[in-house]
Amino acid sequence: MHIVIMGCGRVGSTLALSMEELGHSAAVIDQDPQAFRRLGGTFRGRRVTGTGFDRDTLIAAGIEGAGAFAAVSSGDNSNIIAARVARETFGVENVCARIYDPRRAEIYERLGIPTVATVRWTADQMLRRLLPGGTEEHWRDPSGAVAFAEVHVAAAWVGQRVSRLESVAGIRVALLTRLGKGLLPDGETVLQEGDLVHVALRLAEQARVEEIFAKGPEH
Repeated sequence: MHIVIMGCGRVGSTLALSMEELGHSAAVIDQDPQAFRRLGGTFRGRRVTGTGFDRDTLIAAGIEGAGAFAAVSSGDNSNIIAARVARETFGVENVCARIYDPRRAEIYERLGIPTVATVRWTADQMLRRLLPGGTEEHWRDPSGAVAFAEVHVAAAWVGQRVSRLESVAGIRVALLTRLGKGLLPDGETVLQEGDLVHVALRLAEQARVEEIFAKGPEH
């Protein structure tokens, strides 16, 4: 797939390089030609100097054959305008815009433009780490019966096998995040301090699971 990215800051350059690592092609648009230095010497895609919502600039970046468009510049208005042009003028199906103002993000979501509200997401993640507890839902099935979520685990569980946590709580631990990296646990995996535990659970049992995770194995 070909993706066009507007904005060659830290997010845009990382996204472009990641897309190439996954076997896709990428073109990056930025008004400042010096910004392309962030891509390094290994980037094989197009570097297009210009405005991300300009028709000719987008065509030069390959928007007509693109399967996705990401607007991740530093300007909310530019991002949303570019995202709408990509979708409404060029028919790009997969479009996303980074938005700093969460109030705007909600409005643009109603317009059908998926957004990532940087400030809100960062604040939510900081609160999650500073005031741990409860459940942070990642995904829910359309019926509302099953969810994939991060559940806070009390320090009392540190040193216990993941399999015991699963047995006591009656859930499936799908993933651990350890030192910033994903880990698929097996029967021998032991919980360590700082682990983030992501589980598949029935929503009807969420309160009970939270209580077991919060109290520890001996309760």
